[in-house]
Order: sequence, then structure tokens, then C-alpha cells
Amino acid sequence: MKTKNILASVLFLFMGIVCIAQVTTPPPPTPPPPPGLPIDSGIVVLFLVALSYGVYKTYKFTKRNLA
Repeated sequence: MKTKNILASVLFLFMGIVCIAQVTTPPPPTPPPPPGLPIDSGIVVLFLVALSYGVYKTYKFTKRNLA
């Protein structure tokens, strides 16, 4: 009877150690950031559009105030 109690105690102890020693899977890696958009190829066009819009707005403003 005493050996059964010792055997049960040892099995219970080993079961606790096995439960603690289980390895969890690591979380999946984060996705890479999106690639940056190239702005250097269209910067001249953007500048020309902004300049022409500024000239248009200035012309429209001065024409409205002179009339």
C-alpha cells in the first residue's frame, strides 16, 4: 500500500514537471513594412503642376480685384 502511495506521488510530481516544461510555439513574425514610394521620379512634374496652379490662382485673384 505504501509503494502505491509513493508511486502515485512520484507520478503526480512528474506530471507537474512535464506540464511546466511544455514549450509554447512562438508568435508568427510580423509582416515586413510596405515599400516606400519613389518620389524622385515625379518631383519635377509635381513642381510644375504646383507652379502652374499658383500662377492660375494669382491671375484669377488679380483679375477679380482689378475689375
